[in-house]
Amino acid sequence: MKRLSICLIVLTALLTGQGAQAQFVLPGPSQVVPPPSPPPPPKIEVPKVPQFDAPPRYNYQPIPRNSFSDRVSKCLDDAAAAGLGPADRGTYARSCAN
Repeated sequence: MKRLSICLIVLTALLTGQGAQAQFVLPGPSQVVPPPSPPPPPKIEVPKVPQFDAPPRYNYQPIPRNSFSDRVSKCLDDAAAAGLGPADRGTYARSCAN
């Protein structure tokens, strides 16, 4: 009989001990996370205004020029490829290289 009453108590505790809960609450401090702080505002910069009296600025570099002997050799080759005779090649190379 004692054994039966203990079983009934345990069975009753199991069936009615924990009712349906919406959520499980942990002991301790609140689990709510505060919202993150907003990002800093964007940095506003004043655009640079061109000045009328400032010298112009160019963003390019001139193409490097070949040496004089390289230019003469290229001009002689071009003259030969064009079919000029030996007398005309010199005249063409002088005007082309300069």
